[in-house]
Amino acid sequence: VQLQASGGGLVQAGGSLRLSCAASGFTLRYHAIGWFRRAPGEEREWLSCITSLDGITYYADSVKGRFAISRDNAGNLVYLQMNSLEPGDTAVYCCAAVENVVPLAGAPTKTYEYDYWGRGTLVTVSS
Repeated sequence: VQLQASGGGLVQAGGSLRLSCAASGFTLRYHAIGWFRRAPGEEREWLSCITSLDGITYYADSVKGRFAISRDNAGNLVYLQMNSLEPGDTAVYCCAAVENVVPLAGAPTKTYEYDYWGRGTLVTVSS
């Protein structure tokens, strides 16, 4: 079971990036997927989540309106489209998965709510 985030890089403020979360060894279709980030010297921050059953999306206030999460079940992928990037978005971004075969009571925003974690991808936003 493995998750891998990719798509990070260096971008200027105001630019966009699309991150991908790929799974191997299991099917993302039956899992809620969350995106987190950790900036240097900061705690890990939950950003967004998409459920498996009905594709409900949730966002942290810090990224609402700028980031969009989506899933491609056929491709076993989840994406995070990031627009209007700011220097404060600079961080290592990673995805996480939790089995979701019954409706969730709400967005899983805590790290302990996730079972699988992927290696992150670095996003650097220059001013």
